[in-house]
Amino acid sequence: MYHRGRRRGTGPSLTPSPPGHGPGSPEAPILTPVEPQPPPQPAVTAWLAAAGVPFRVLEHAPVRTSAEAAAVRGTPLEAGAKALVVRADNRPVHIVLPADRRIDNARLRALLGTRRLRFVTPDELLTLTGCAPGAVPPFGNLFGLEVLVDEELTRGTEIAFNAGSRAVSITMRCADFIRLAGARIARFAQS
Repeated sequence: MYHRGRRRGTGPSLTPSPPGHGPGSPEAPILTPVEPQPPPQPAVTAWLAAAGVPFRVLEHAPVRTSAEAAAVRGTPLEAGAKALVVRADNRPVHIVLPADRRIDNARLRALLGTRRLRFVTPDELLTLTGCAPGAVPPFGNLFGLEVLVDEELTRGTEIAFNAGSRAVSITMRCADFIRLAGARIARFAQS
């Protein structure tokens, strides 16, 4: 089902800051947590609906790998947006790459201007995003994080991603994702 400009469910308990504030594009406000923090999926769908972009929500059995996610979504593996959070020195950075690719560590370190790079721990990820590993949506700007998107992902017409849960996926046009993500696009993935 496509949604355009309307809210589903009870809505998020996350409050957006005014457009044009914080990192990212003016169209991608930062959402700040209000206690208690809800699952991110309702906030993501409400934010996409408010932005007026078409998207589909798919509820499915929980998935553990990108290949499993592509299979249950019925989408090509390369259309999957794999969202990860790393620490470059001590700063968290949200990176998004095609699900069929892996990180080129040397290239990513060079882009981020650091020699020290590591994935955040599951506890750090939960603190930063409210999500478990494998459930993070590709909009790091919603969490106030710097966002890098691999250029290969931007070449498709549609992307698919987990939306705060390993049992909920969203598919949307890639052009809308790029516009809303407030990301720097660069090459940092390899086959």
